[in-house]
Amino acid sequence: MMQPANDLVWEDFIEHLPFPGQGPGREGLKFALNSMFTGFPDMHWSVNEQIAEGEKVVTRFTWTGTHKGNFMGISPTNKQVEVWGMVIDVVSNNLFSESRIIMDTIGLLQQLGMMPGPTGE
Repeated sequence: MMQPANDLVWEDFIEHLPFPGQGPGREGLKFALNSMFTGFPDMHWSVNEQIAEGEKVVTRFTWTGTHKGNFMGISPTNKQVEVWGMVIDVVSNNLFSESRIIMDTIGLLQQLGMMPGPTGE
């Protein structure tokens, strides 16, 4: 079972590259996560590689899911997706205080059929 964000994230959490519509702080992070889990209720994250030094943790990840709910104004397509990304987190006093997440959003939109693929699909 996933721990609640209140137990993992500072209230004044900073997302340096916010999700569309994401407000500030821990509540903004909850909004972004809820948006993703609404669009992809079976979403599963995998850590492919992780490096930590001091307060910074860099994680290369992949997430998969089936587009079964509204996501960023896109109606459900029932398509399965696999998205790669990297995140740089700052952890202080065992809580996430800052984050900078970079995901393959173009690849996600291509998999959902919202943009042509690299071969013009």
